[in-house]
Amino acid sequence: MKRTKGVVVRRFVVTGTLLCVVSVGLAACPRSVSASSPPEPQLQVSWGRCSDPTLTAAHAQCGSLRVPLDYERPSGSTIGLALARVQHTSPASQYQGVMLTNPGGPGASGLQLATLGQFVPNHVGERYDWIGFDPRGVGSSTPALSCRPDYFAGDRPPYVPRRPATLRKWLSRSKAYATACEANAAQLLPHMKTTDSARDMDSIRIALRAKRISYYGLSYGTYLGEVYATLFPSHVRRMVFDSSVDPRHVWYKANLAQVVAIERNIKIWFAWLAEYDDVYHLGTTERAVERLFYRQVAALKKHPAQGVLGPDEWEDAFYAAAYTQSVWTLFGSFFSSWIHQHNAGGVIAAYQAFDTPGNDNAYAANNAVVCTDAPWPQKWSTWAKDFWRTYRTARFATWNTAWYSAPCLYWPAAAGPRVEVKGHGVPVLLIDETLDAATPYEGSLTVRTLFPRSSLLAEPGGTTHAGTLFGNACVDGHIAAFLATGILPSRKAGRRADATCKPFPRPVPSGAGATQTLSRGRPGLRPSALVHP
Repeated sequence: MKRTKGVVVRRFVVTGTLLCVVSVGLAACPRSVSASSPPEPQLQVSWGRCSDPTLTAAHAQCGSLRVPLDYERPSGSTIGLALARVQHTSPASQYQGVMLTNPGGPGASGLQLATLGQFVPNHVGERYDWIGFDPRGVGSSTPALSCRPDYFAGDRPPYVPRRPATLRKWLSRSKAYATACEANAAQLLPHMKTTDSARDMDSIRIALRAKRISYYGLSYGTYLGEVYATLFPSHVRRMVFDSSVDPRHVWYKANLAQVVAIERNIKIWFAWLAEYDDVYHLGTTERAVERLFYRQVAALKKHPAQGVLGPDEWEDAFYAAAYTQSVWTLFGSFFSSWIHQHNAGGVIAAYQAFDTPGNDNAYAANNAVVCTDAPWPQKWSTWAKDFWRTYRTARFATWNTAWYSAPCLYWPAAAGPRVEVKGHGVPVLLIDETLDAATPYEGSLTVRTLFPRSSLLAEPGGTTHAGTLFGNACVDGHIAAFLATGILPSRKAGRRADATCKPFPRPVPSGAGATQTLSRGRPGLRPSALVHP
């Protein structure tokens, strides 16, 4: 099956060897999950046919699993997790066990990642049972969160709150969103932390009768893996983390760090457009392209295009260019067509792919996780100081990011303490491009330190986020070798990568009308503001 890589996820954006945090809903805190632990509950998945064409083509099975809403009350209310499975096709002698996956978000559907094994070179993926699942509150899992489906419909107030009236509008919108979430899902919201999803992963392990699982996580999915490994180290076999979240910064500081990295990368794209001025005719220097870009922001503030595309929507339309170079030629064509042909269609399509007006499940679930994983500043004055300071050097995404997460100011469910992630000897292959904007490279270096049995494979100069298993022979070969043997690249001394691969070369446009279509990316991924987080 051919896979296209396009728009990627952006907003980001824990328990068994249990980290002892009662307020996260973990009352008992044993030091590890061991043979002396209580008997595991009897859980079962009833597998059947899948309705999704991608899953059907991959001969997947689909099913659901009932898990506790609140793991401190295992006999109480339950919720449903939607699962998909592509079983191993290798001989029994080569079988490597169960591989769970997560595409990021939080809030992204993970069902289609059950098909990921087919992209592992040398048929190594065929040795695993690949499991995709929609985390609690997401997609086909029940109940699925929804708060205000029209929240991202354009034209919205300008992101930058230069006027008191604009600030009041955004704070009011953010509060109203949080209030709507409470009205629609008051029982679920206190149980949407990453720790809850980690326990769901262990419930899936139990239901599949697996003593240990392997795991492949991308973007926010790396943090879910970090938390699972912290809580259930004895239940882990092998892990792959693509573009690691820095667990020290969950999630407020992660937002601020991401904004700075996104500013760097959008300027890299502007410079690339200038390099191909003979194709796009947008300016011969990075600065000239940037000035032209922001002139459109000013114009759209006065006169929104087709009643839906204002300055916010314009920025969101191009956000993915900071996430992955795979959209550079397409977005360059959109920008050029807008300027030279007065054609708004491409930009509007990009905005709608990014913000998905009319369906806010991913955004609702994202907030439900990030607002409760760790405390946020509860005074707007703190946010204002931090984001205005950041805006002085990072114009592109600062206020987009602030308003994406602003419902956390008013979130009705209490936040738990930040998880102190520890590797506990879990073997992990870490992969990251050194100019990753969504989860800056520093996060991978930190996770390498916290997981002493990990090795970091870096792609120096690469600007793409969560880009593994897309055909880079060096990167994908390392993944296949690790999944086949469990052997990691030899660890080097110091805070640095243990091995390197060249990233994909930057694209060369064939013309302003390059034949490329807007893709929603690898199954389960879409851009949003922080990974967000």
